[in-house]
Amino acid sequence: MNVPNITNSGLLKDVPSGLEGYVTKDRMWAAVPYGKKFVIIHNGQQVHMVNNYKAAKLYITKAIRGKSVSSLETFL
Repeated sequence: MNVPNITNSGLLKDVPSGLEGYVTKDRMWAAVPYGKKFVIIHNGQQVHMVNNYKAAKLYITKAIRGKSVSSLETFL
């Protein structure tokens, strides 16, 4: 019987390792892991990408408070 070579066996664990992301209580904002970075999603559309979890939460917090944040929406 051939056993497949699984290079990233962590994907098959019952409990994922590392951060899973962040979602606001109203579910309007989310920070989703994308490789080693996080993608910020608002209303189902990608609006920004940051390097770490802390920066993702900070971006979302500023956006909710209405402070100036850079976004792809400003260019669309």
